Amino acid sequence: MKRIYQYFFRGLLTALPLGLTVYLLYTFLTWAEHIAMWWVRPVIGDFYIPGLGLALGLGGILLLGYLVSHKYIYKVLSLIEFPFTNLPVVKSIYSSLKSFADYFAPHKKGSSQQAVTLKVPGHPLEIVGLITRKNTDGLPEGFIQGDRVAVYLPMGYMIGGYTVFVPRDWLTPIDMSVEEVMSASLFAWMSKPD
Repeated sequence: MKRIYQYFFRGLLTALPLGLTVYLLYTFLTWAEHIAMWWVRPVIGDFYIPGLGLALGLGGILLLGYLVSHKYIYKVLSLIEFPFTNLPVVKSIYSSLKSFADYFAPHKKGSSQQAVTLKVPGHPLEIVGLITRKNTDGLPEGFIQGDRVAVYLPMGYMIGGYTVFVPRDWLTPIDMSVEEVMSASLFAWMSKPD
């Protein structure tokens, strides 16, 4: 009986990520198809091509990316963003999501994004984090000044973490991208079984 439970849980652990991924993709594609049909049905009538919603969604995202790459269109977009950046509750949510998305956006060489290990002198503990600010310039009074940087320490199994301001010499750069650190942190740096 014990072996049956082991097989069941191994099967469940194998099927769960695959099933959830397929389900989420199916839900997204169904939603995209529904929205696309709602927009284009007045133009094309009952004519339907499977995948039209996905194609229109990807095309729309590509078009939006192209448009916001131009200075004048970006100014128009900032007018559209105006209500989202000024309404009290909406502002908090929108600003947080925008900052999070901006952090992972491609940046020019020399940006502040860098994966590091943080080690407090005299302690063998190492913490993996991401430099989010290279100095304390422009911060309000009360922050310790000097050669200090802000380091974001992501927590496992959830989107969240802590930002700490530490001396630069407590940090050691590691050869990992921001995405690799966030992915590893999300699952608590678990190693895959051999």
